[in-house]
Amino acid sequence: MTLTTKKLTFAEYLKYNDGTDTQYELVDGELIPMSLGTGKHGNISKFLERSFDDESVKMGKTWTAQKFAVGVRSPRGGRWDTSRVPDVVVLPTEQWEALANREAVIELNENPPILVVEVISESTQTTDYRSKRSEYAVIEIPEYWIVDPIQEVVMVCTLVEGFYDATVFRGQERIISSTFPQLDLSAEQVLTARK
Repeated sequence: MTLTTKKLTFAEYLKYNDGTDTQYELVDGELIPMSLGTGKHGNISKFLERSFDDESVKMGKTWTAQKFAVGVRSPRGGRWDTSRVPDVVVLPTEQWEALANREAVIELNENPPILVVEVISESTQTTDYRSKRSEYAVIEIPEYWIVDPIQEVVMVCTLVEGFYDATVFRGQERIISSTFPQLDLSAEQVLTARK
């Protein structure tokens, strides 16, 4: 006997409630539960959210970093909808405020976030390195960080002519970001969530 799962439209996804606190991404019409993540995962995300907010202020930018709070709609190859929820999203404050009275999902016809971060866990390695990397490039997110505590690296992917060029940082190497050119953080500081 074969079980089939009903695929959801994006509108159905936005209204979906299974009565639990589980957060889902929508991938090709299927609900994918998001694991809670380790304390380290949460610490890194919070550290980057604060660091990006501080850096935005120093640069005089009206940007905000949001942790686990913004969905990004993706035009995945199939005919079913996909919506990702990055660990950290940097976007203009005006765009964030425009999401106040609707689902906090950036639609395909809206400007993409300025930067997104995914923190790797055992269960998300392939998705974060491969699927999300191509999806975020298609919707033209200028910068995508992959923070990998398992391999102890921070990979900064910069969009160039529709594809990401990636630079890997380890240990005491200072992270180079085109979005935050004056950011003074090493890979180790990000991975330990300590300045």
